[in-house]
Amino acid sequence: MTSTLQHGGAPCSSEAESLGDTESQAEKRPGRWLALCVLVLAVLLVAVDATVLGLATPYISEDLKPSGTQLLWIGDVYSFVIAGLLVSMGSLGDRIGRKRILLGGATVFGAISVLNAYAQSPETMILARALLGVAGATLMPATLALIRNIFHDPRERSLAVGIWGATASAGTAVGPIVGGLLLEHFWWGSVFLINLPVMAVLVLVGVRTLPESHDPDPGPWDLPSVALSLVGMIGAVYAVKEAAAHGFTWPAVGTGLLGAAALLGFVRRQLTLPVPLLDMRLFRRRGFSGAVLADLLTVLGMSGLVFFLSQYLQLVQGRRPFEAGLAELPAALGAVAAGLVAGAAARRFSVRAVVSGGLAAVGLALAALTLLDRTTGYSLIGTALLVVGVGAGLSFTVTADVILAGVPKDQAGAASAVSETAYELGAALGIALLGSIVTGTYRDFPAPPGTPAEAHASLGGAVEAAANLPPTTAQALLTSAREAFVEGLRWATGAGAVILLATAVAAWFLLRGQRLESAS
Repeated sequence: MTSTLQHGGAPCSSEAESLGDTESQAEKRPGRWLALCVLVLAVLLVAVDATVLGLATPYISEDLKPSGTQLLWIGDVYSFVIAGLLVSMGSLGDRIGRKRILLGGATVFGAISVLNAYAQSPETMILARALLGVAGATLMPATLALIRNIFHDPRERSLAVGIWGATASAGTAVGPIVGGLLLEHFWWGSVFLINLPVMAVLVLVGVRTLPESHDPDPGPWDLPSVALSLVGMIGAVYAVKEAAAHGFTWPAVGTGLLGAAALLGFVRRQLTLPVPLLDMRLFRRRGFSGAVLADLLTVLGMSGLVFFLSQYLQLVQGRRPFEAGLAELPAALGAVAAGLVAGAAARRFSVRAVVSGGLAAVGLALAALTLLDRTTGYSLIGTALLVVGVGAGLSFTVTADVILAGVPKDQAGAASAVSETAYELGAALGIALLGSIVTGTYRDFPAPPGTPAEAHASLGGAVEAAANLPPTTAQALLTSAREAFVEGLRWATGAGAVILLATAVAAWFLLRGQRLESAS
């Protein structure tokens, strides 16, 4: 792909010269890099929030005493809601202004973080995570869409996207470290309050530095399409979750059929609307579709490791929260470094070589983690996490650039939303499928007589139950529970490895001939 697609017909000669001068000035405008700093704060906000949840899960489990199913809902309801609303919110940003929806969403995100921090029951926590998903759905599409409209030079845009992705990875490093320190000195709710200062800086600085952008001829925001998208996404993902956990029950089948019908209705409605919420013609581009599919399957395959690694480090290996946060640092450092060089690597070699190579590296690292046991040394864990970070950083950065470069600027919000929907949908499906492998393997572990039922609901429940049992019984319970948890984690990482390696092969064919733009 050698040039960015433009919306509408070609301008006349004088208009083209004027437009070229405007774009040249925009490319040289120093304020674009300060604006990028504000945009990456929004990414940092979301990344830190997602990471600290995993770190705080053992404490939430101990305090709120959720069942195993409720614990999974706490982990994935955010992804359910955000996946259902990303396309709608991305399209809304194209219509009312991406700066406006970004700053409004950031303000609400900070306010809902307080509700997360002070939740008093599993039900309240699930509701708070769902509301946070509504706010979060406004942030990620707006940041990528603004990057698409601020950076006209393709190489600068690749670097900006790399910085955007690297910041998300840095958030996964900052979150566990800061969260670990807070968890060692304060209650678990404090990890959600770290969103507030980031949100405050984002809003105060963003008001002055971010340019507003929107679709100049957006058409109406179609509410039936919004409803169909939300019902379809949540219904489909919920059905997969229930089928993975309990088999093909009538509720799972019925919900799945409802979700599929809603998604079909959404697609058909988009094809008939004069100005659709999402232009389905984007998916006719093999590169666009291939990049979206690669993102979805990559996140799906990694979700088991991402969600359960903190529990393994703390509840199986006995690391303190801060130590567990540091242990996860190599993945973030690898992703940061890879994200900054991914665009240059894709231009030197090829898009498909960088994406497929990155995904294959992640798959091999996950395969290595199937060797985990209760006493595995950190050399294997740290090396595998570093490879996972490098591979994911290369893949995600290049696919984001492919998606952004392949659409007109006035559709940047909707296209970015598709990318983020793939990411969040992959996370929700991954936690549902791979998480169910872990919990299903764990649930039936052999327990000594007198073990309470809640010990079989989650590893955190077993740790809490052991505290109230005689020492010999407690030790037998913990040994059996930890071995079952690790076995489930091995099965989940093995399944993730198969998914990632298959995705690497698919990306090699789907991204054939794709090129990142070069500066003219």
